[in-house]
Amino acid sequence: MAENGATAPVALVVTPVAGPEPLAATCAMAKVPVDVVPSTVGAIAVCRDTAGDAPRDAAVAISRLLKGVPVVLLHKDGGRVAAARWLDGEQGEDLAAGLVLSGAPEVLEDLLLGTVRAADVPGVVSSVGLSRFRALRMLAASARENRR
Repeated sequence: MAENGATAPVALVVTPVAGPEPLAATCAMAKVPVDVVPSTVGAIAVCRDTAGDAPRDAAVAISRLLKGVPVVLLHKDGGRVAAARWLDGEQGEDLAAGLVLSGAPEVLEDLLLGTVRAADVPGVVSSVGLSRFRALRMLAASARENRR
């Protein structure tokens, strides 16, 4: 909660990445500070910095890292939720946030509403503090897992 009783801004980048480890590792390599939580629709990157253009910058970076794969940035500031599709570092069309959230997993709604913190979600992996070596090992393990 913000000091005046209003909820703090929240920015989520919803991806189709199967697990949080490869997305957190990729974000660590690109120095994108996020906590990545698993969900039934894919890994969700919870932006640590929500001030100014930071959510947009995170969406640019993540959508560039996931070349050819669309992601959705959900940004809640005050009572307003905005949603936009991103692909290859470029913002696409704005989306109706209500439509994006209809059928969304409970964890996504809980994160967006601020009723749960990313750190409290089972399976969360942070890009913050991951060394380059550890990130590369996580990516290699994920690649091996996908080959099976």
